[in-house]
Amino acid sequence: MSSPAEFYNSLPPISKAYGTLCLLFTTVSQFGLLNPVYIALIYERVFTRLEVWRLITNFFFLGPFSINFGIRLLMIARYGVQLENGPFQRRTADFLWMMTFGAFTLLALSAIPWFWTPFLGVSLVFMLLYIWSREFPNANISIYGLVTLKAFYLPWAMLGLDVIFGSKLTPDLLGIVAGHMYYFLTVLYPLSSGKHILKTPMWVHQLVRRWRIGAPTDPRAQPDPTTGGAFRGRSYRLGG
Repeated sequence: MSSPAEFYNSLPPISKAYGTLCLLFTTVSQFGLLNPVYIALIYERVFTRLEVWRLITNFFFLGPFSINFGIRLLMIARYGVQLENGPFQRRTADFLWMMTFGAFTLLALSAIPWFWTPFLGVSLVFMLLYIWSREFPNANISIYGLVTLKAFYLPWAMLGLDVIFGSKLTPDLLGIVAGHMYYFLTVLYPLSSGKHILKTPMWVHQLVRRWRIGAPTDPRAQPDPTTGGAFRGRSYRLGG
């Protein structure tokens, strides 16, 4: 049985970095060392006071320590890692671009007053969950040992649980929209048309190579939209 340090070191780079930053920002905030207001997405301050860091830092706060925070962090460690080690294996640049595209999409959606939310971390995690559910739609998911369902329906089940527990639905819905946009542009549309319109930019490939992040991807290679079936027969449990 591996130690916590060995488990952490075995995690793929992007999921590990994002989960670590979320844990770090939340811990610092929990101990009163950082007021979340200073990292929240407030467009007025971004444009009038040039506090551009808010466009990035808002993705690293998942809320105060709570059951919901633990679930979101677990979702990164489970679904983000399985994506990065599965369909995105040896495609670090593509995985990083997926996260970046999702962040840009969420920032654009949140600019609409009705959809604005100060922290988009939960939405980005929910986007990971949605894409995972599309890559592994036939995986069996056990929710708290009470209900078993196909992974394809997991985002909607989690949405229902948030309704029951009184959590806000906007972050979840934004994550579903961003996830579906990415999956449509990279999988569904190429399958129907044979054209790839959302390619990983060259600067992302260069960034991965320069910083030696994970495995470099050949920018000339196109991702296979039929990948993602390696785990579809497996079963998973959520919440013990």
